Amino acid sequence: MHDTEFNRTQTVKFLVWTFALAYLIQFGASFLFKSGNAGIGQMIIAAVMFVPTLGVLLSGAPLKNMGWKPQIRKNIGPFLTAWFAPLILTAAGACLYFLLFPSHLDLSGKYLAEAVGAEALNQLEAQGLTYPLYILISAVSSMIYAPFLNMFLALGEEIGWRGFLYPQLKARFGTGTGRLLGGVIWGAWHWPLIWLIGYEYGAASGNPAGYFGFPVTGMLLFCVITAGWGVLHDWLYEKSGSIWVPSLFHGAINAAAALPLTVCLTNTGSARLLGPVPNGLIAGLPFLTAAAVLTLRRKKTE
Repeated sequence: MHDTEFNRTQTVKFLVWTFALAYLIQFGASFLFKSGNAGIGQMIIAAVMFVPTLGVLLSGAPLKNMGWKPQIRKNIGPFLTAWFAPLILTAAGACLYFLLFPSHLDLSGKYLAEAVGAEALNQLEAQGLTYPLYILISAVSSMIYAPFLNMFLALGEEIGWRGFLYPQLKARFGTGTGRLLGGVIWGAWHWPLIWLIGYEYGAASGNPAGYFGFPVTGMLLFCVITAGWGVLHDWLYEKSGSIWVPSLFHGAINAAAALPLTVCLTNTGSARLLGPVPNGLIAGLPFLTAAAVLTLRRKKTE
């Protein structure tokens, strides 16, 4: 990594291209979800993660100085943190949520039945895949290999956010403000999916009744969560000097995030804004607390 000089033209071009293309694609994906083609829509949503990289290229900014060498020996600590911290923080947040809402804990398997259908679930159980085994397999995969598989998709976003935008914003506004502003931008980039299909908190998350203030409260809350996540991603990027470390962290969050839903009631209404997934306000507290501690620690050293 290197010292960055703020480039207004490149930053504006990046934001225009990244938002225009992503919003256009998300509107299309939302149409597919609503027309019963959720599988195709999900693949398009996965592909949209590479739009921030395309935004960097279209802005004319270089990719070469983003820390392409993993430097594993030097970065063992950051890599291990990126690998395991999301699962630990997600589990801590879920435990906090279920302590406050014990009636939402559901081990009956309704989540899986609604996800794959009752008939498909019976077929899986006939083949030996019981509900407890499904949870165990999901947890192990989220711990071992899923973060690395997701890392390559997450890289498409990380090149744009942590590789380009955050350094630009920090150069213009300072580290603290730049990180928070970058997090809000990151969250707003997801707004069409939250607005049109409730992707983070509503129908796509098994919560068809929606929630209080739908969809605006979800859109705003997600910006709070991404602001906290952004601090952690950028801290790991600064500490390691490698774009692969925040990409692994991003991938690990995506791998662990849905696990708490497997043991939760399928429709919790407005409580979905609180958890049990870490984009909820209560379940996200471990992430937000870690981000606050890092922010305060930086301020003390400045």
